[in-house]
Amino acid sequence: MYIFQPTRANGMPRRENNRKHPWRIALIANLRDEFDPEQDDPPDAGAEFDRLETIESIAKALEADGHWVHFVRADHTLPEALLNLRPHICFNIAEGMNGDGREAQVPALCELLGIPYTASRVVANAISLDKTQTKRIWQQQGLPTAPYYEFTSLEETAHTDLRYPLFVKPSREGTGMGVNGKAIVNNHNEMLERVDWVLRTYHQPALVEEYLPGREFTVGFIGNPGNPSHRRRPEIYDDDGYHWFPILEIDTLSSITPTVYGYDAKSYHVGSEGAPGYLCPAKISKSLRSRLIDLTRRAAEALEACDVSRVDFRIGADDEPYLMEINTLPGLNPAESDLCIMAAAEGIPYQTLITEILYLAAQRFGMPFEPANAAWQTSMPDRYRAVHQQLVSVPASGDVITNG
Repeated sequence: MYIFQPTRANGMPRRENNRKHPWRIALIANLRDEFDPEQDDPPDAGAEFDRLETIESIAKALEADGHWVHFVRADHTLPEALLNLRPHICFNIAEGMNGDGREAQVPALCELLGIPYTASRVVANAISLDKTQTKRIWQQQGLPTAPYYEFTSLEETAHTDLRYPLFVKPSREGTGMGVNGKAIVNNHNEMLERVDWVLRTYHQPALVEEYLPGREFTVGFIGNPGNPSHRRRPEIYDDDGYHWFPILEIDTLSSITPTVYGYDAKSYHVGSEGAPGYLCPAKISKSLRSRLIDLTRRAAEALEACDVSRVDFRIGADDEPYLMEINTLPGLNPAESDLCIMAAAEGIPYQTLITEILYLAAQRFGMPFEPANAAWQTSMPDRYRAVHQQLVSVPASGDVITNG
């Protein structure tokens, strides 16, 4: 047996829990422009990765708060980069490169090196990427989700007893990958064809669930369970420790793929022809809003999600909401991402959103910080105001909510 001797004998970074702001922050992400797909990758491979403008926007928000920000790529160079940089905390938006639990790769490495990081921990990020496992946990918790099967081969489809129409998608992808107008199937032959396509194209199981024909909503939040009194901006959280953004409705009827919010529809810029409508705050009753928020809280806590998440719903034929999936690493593009559209509709500045995610993580890891100097501002940058004024609908009066 040979014993490997690393060249960096004392390379593990030390936790500096006593250091107050400013911090050296590693902003960890996968850059879409640098992605080089393999020959057998699906046609939408790399869709989950972030554009440079998103990374620059996050960095600018953190730097405006006084921190030092270093962009670090979430690839095979990441371990060496973290050992050299020795960040005080990582701001993680990385999707990971390969494998079933790729969104857990950065959190696992940070825990190995003892570096604090934002957003959910290892297990939550690994499970949330696997839509089937997520649905199983939600079912065990008594939460509503559409009846489903997961197929790893065409032979397994002979035992299907679901009611048509069905919805077929890859079980371990995000950003609407593998979802387009053909995802809705109306008979057994169509289901076989679609399952076969998913298995061959994405090299992973196909998730087949009963189609939910109603309206689609997404609910976003920042926060963690517990008393918020010691947070940087405690006034924006409720007594349970959460801040709920205005609920966003995704109107796909005018999109390039009517009734389907998939990769093709998401690839269009917000407000452009072919893009879905983003209606925020959604025109819904107070009772439905309360129901969606309650289900989101229970769904997120079932996975022990941290700091920030977004949960997607669809209304069934019985007019009841059903959980579809959770995104524990929601997109943070200031003009395009669902969570940022919600925050802007409420008047929360982008810098406040980003820094709150940072300080929620810092609190979890015991990093000291000062309360915010100024009260929560309700203005948004001018460059985003014009866009969001075109997007956001204002519900009528009555039993509808007009804010978060």
